[in-house]
Amino acid sequence: MKNIGFILLAAGFLAGAYATSLDVQNVNWTLFIGAAVAAIAGLIISKSQASAIARSEEVLNVNRGELRESLQNIVGDLAEIVGDSSAKGADLRERIDLKLRDDLRRFADARSSMVHLFGLQTYADIMSSFAAGERYINRVWSASADGYEGEAATYLEKAAQQFADAQRQLQEAQGAG
Repeated sequence: MKNIGFILLAAGFLAGAYATSLDVQNVNWTLFIGAAVAAIAGLIISKSQASAIARSEEVLNVNRGELRESLQNIVGDLAEIVGDSSAKGADLRERIDLKLRDDLRRFADARSSMVHLFGLQTYADIMSSFAAGERYINRVWSASADGYEGEAATYLEKAAQQFADAQRQLQEAQGAG
């Protein structure tokens, strides 16, 4: 069904372009309006199918696990990095890239399910903490690359706090949901 929506959308755009290119002075409005209706119908069909898939129980359960596991890994890996005061410079950047990037991406890929699982306000609260933690991680990486090890250490701890807060909120939401 989703493919039918995409086909209608593409056909509608192509037919609309064709209708406007037939005559420079006069547009065949019947053909153009029919093409526009087909494109809009295709868009509605494809969006409704995408929404139905995103709300399916299977996708929600998989993403619930991805959210929990990736955030748990991030918090654990950050605690390990913060606890190791010898991680500086290139070693710190390498550990961030090796230990955190995949889980940050996994969480971000699954985040849209939070709205369906827990509601918009919970999503906003968790993502606020997550996004702040992610910004701090990027700041740590940059400060480390620029040789500002004190700033890197400070923001590494702030990142750990933000991700721990996001994890706490996610656990509360999953307990309530």
